[in-house]
Amino acid sequence: MKKIYLLIFIFFSITINVNAEIGRIISGQKNAKIVIIVYESLTCSHCADFHKVVYPQLKKDYIDTGLVKIEFRHFPLDLAALNASKITQCKSEQGLEILESLYSNQQAWVKGSSVEEVNNNLKQFIKKEGFNINYEKCVNDKEIEDYVLNDRIEGVKKFKINATPTIIINNEKFEKSLNYKNLKKSLEKLI
Repeated sequence: MKKIYLLIFIFFSITINVNAEIGRIISGQKNAKIVIIVYESLTCSHCADFHKVVYPQLKKDYIDTGLVKIEFRHFPLDLAALNASKITQCKSEQGLEILESLYSNQQAWVKGSSVEEVNNNLKQFIKKEGFNINYEKCVNDKEIEDYVLNDRIEGVKKFKINATPTIIINNEKFEKSLNYKNLKKSLEKLI
């Protein structure tokens, strides 16, 4: 009987440890006054534009000053984006770095006439960038896949997300045109 309890304890301990490895990709301090959630798809060109144009200004003016924290949430629009999202979640300590690299170089890997071709480009890109990731293990990890898809499900249920990128500021959907000027106006009202 003790062996059964021990096995159950070990099973749940392993499960808890595995779950602990999957975590939110965050930029900013945990206790920031303003929390921005960004629902995005890694194959979305508008999401890449957000990361190239808006995010650097936002980081400089609000994140680095401790006023804002951003949580990047997954809202994959296709299978290639789903696999890329799984890659970003595979190593939580490198998640933000991988996310930024994928958006900054989106045209290098989001190309091809089939999902298989895009996935192969993604695999080659991750290797070329020097991220020490077991690609096959990551994209086939059911727990990571569930985590990514649960972000999408939660986004639809809680915030009625239907496009990317979608910004949520302190649990309110940002409804204006997404540019730094409009975002700054909204943030200044909350400071």
